[in-house]
Amino acid sequence: MNSERKCKEKAQDKMGILSSEQLQFFNSQGYLVIESFASDDEIQAMMKRMEQLVNDFDPSSTASIFSTKNQQELTDNHFFESANGVSFFFEEKAFDGDGNLKQPKQLSLNKVGHALHEIEPAFKKFSSSEKVSSLMNSLGYRRPVIMQSMYIFKQPGIGGEVVPHQDNSFLYTEPQTCTGLWLALEDANILNGCLWAIPGSHRNGLIRRFVRDENGVKFDRPSPSYDQKDFVPVEVKAGSLVVIHGDLIHQSFENQSPKSRHVYSLHVVDTVGCQWAPENWIRRKVEPEPLYF
Repeated sequence: MNSERKCKEKAQDKMGILSSEQLQFFNSQGYLVIESFASDDEIQAMMKRMEQLVNDFDPSSTASIFSTKNQQELTDNHFFESANGVSFFFEEKAFDGDGNLKQPKQLSLNKVGHALHEIEPAFKKFSSSEKVSSLMNSLGYRRPVIMQSMYIFKQPGIGGEVVPHQDNSFLYTEPQTCTGLWLALEDANILNGCLWAIPGSHRNGLIRRFVRDENGVKFDRPSPSYDQKDFVPVEVKAGSLVVIHGDLIHQSFENQSPKSRHVYSLHVVDTVGCQWAPENWIRRKVEPEPLYF
């Protein structure tokens, strides 16, 4: 990416407080890279805890698959209940024709979600840190809450494609307030499935919504086709945070490398002057705690 499309300066004075240049870049491009947002200790704490969770996980307890291509068909109660807990989801290519894992569970999972930030201390500590709150304050949030969190593995060789999408499609408020926080726990590059984005695409507004009714979940309209020449790669080093506007069109390709691409992802919405849509897939049993009042 050239300098016009990439802003990687560190936050000024205090981690999380954005400079005017960073805000200008985010508002014009729809995303922002903040290098060294997470410390090595924070990264190691989250990765070590996830390793423990995976080691303790019994794969026979669920065979739920996560796919951005076919989630409408694959959605089940395990998916819905994950909004309130820590649930495990496999890659589509993890199973053979007989339904057995083709390789160890540690190399077969797509992600873990969607309430790590509330339940697991290592993830909660980072998610509720002063720097995350400062960042959301810089973006103009008045009473932000984290609606979901995910640990995404992007497994070597089988880490699946994430098709072009907008975060506001899944976490809709009126007016729209979703912002994605995508923390690289390992280096993310073109070979192992880094993010790709269409700079400035957020200015065209929301294209479609992912809604839940008595029959399950569905998109309210078909996905448009995109010209891949419009996407640019967002390659980042471990510890870097990518801030993503809710209407930015972004994607990632399959991991075709022998190296994983672990990420911790958060999605934040505001709760002042806006309304959480009841037809969103997430239906919380307990109201989330705000990052600040």
